[in-house]
Amino acid sequence: MPAVSPFQNLLDRTPIAEHEGTYAGVDTRWFAYGSPEAPALVFVHGFRGDHHGLETIAAHLPAYRVLIPDLPGFGASAAPGEDAGIEAYADWLRAFVTAEAPGRPVVGHSFGSIVTAHAAADGLEAPGIVLINPIGAPALEGPKRFASLAAIGYYRLSAALPEPLGVQLLAAPPIVRGMSVFMAKSRERDMRRWIHDQHDQHFSSFADRKSLLGAFRASVSHDVSQYAADVDVPTLLIAADRDDITPISRQHELRGMFSDAQLTVLRGTGHLVHYEQPAPAAGAIRRWLRARAL
Repeated sequence: MPAVSPFQNLLDRTPIAEHEGTYAGVDTRWFAYGSPEAPALVFVHGFRGDHHGLETIAAHLPAYRVLIPDLPGFGASAAPGEDAGIEAYADWLRAFVTAEAPGRPVVGHSFGSIVTAHAAADGLEAPGIVLINPIGAPALEGPKRFASLAAIGYYRLSAALPEPLGVQLLAAPPIVRGMSVFMAKSRERDMRRWIHDQHDQHFSSFADRKSLLGAFRASVSHDVSQYAADVDVPTLLIAADRDDITPISRQHELRGMFSDAQLTVLRGTGHLVHYEQPAPAAGAIRRWLRARAL
């Protein structure tokens, strides 16, 4: 039986509309949260997620219409083109924003922070960006490099196996649960149960093995610091003091790489800010948008 979201009452009060479109050649499913009359924001989810991951933050922003597309190759969106790298994801995001929310801010989480930063450094039509749990350093640097090496080995093995076995390994419940346990920081039983259930439901909704492996290579080959100096719009970084992917010390360094960046640090949480602390994250976004009149 699926776990009940701690935020279900809020989600039940949030209007949700499902849409489809083609952007940069990719058939894309996307979801709009909130009133059609409200000013839009675009949210970009992380690796192996889909729109569900960020809907809790969207529900905490009732004054906005939050558009959350499933990234190419994830959720109900089609796989990207042949040998798509980070540039293809950035091209897709620019096309989506131009079509559905031109001139509006973009919010990216985790892998979505890399996609958003790359797009912003290369002509994204947005007056500002927000990066939640930004990937601020190369995957093989820092205290978690051994975990990154283990992940790389896992995905390489998945690619080397015959496709049925490779897909089975990628979606193996013990692997998915181990990842969820590793990243969850909340001590609340119901919260942890819901987080694990979310990953059980949505972490393996990828189009095919090839596109998943391509997205993984893009996620470990790039990070936000590569693009920060070329981002010329105001930027809000929302980091977590227990993030296992990018240490908080690196987030402070990352802030200084942008021409105009503000850093908000959430305490007692890690890489799953969107699950564990959606209200504080939404509050930081709302205050930043209002201060910038966006």
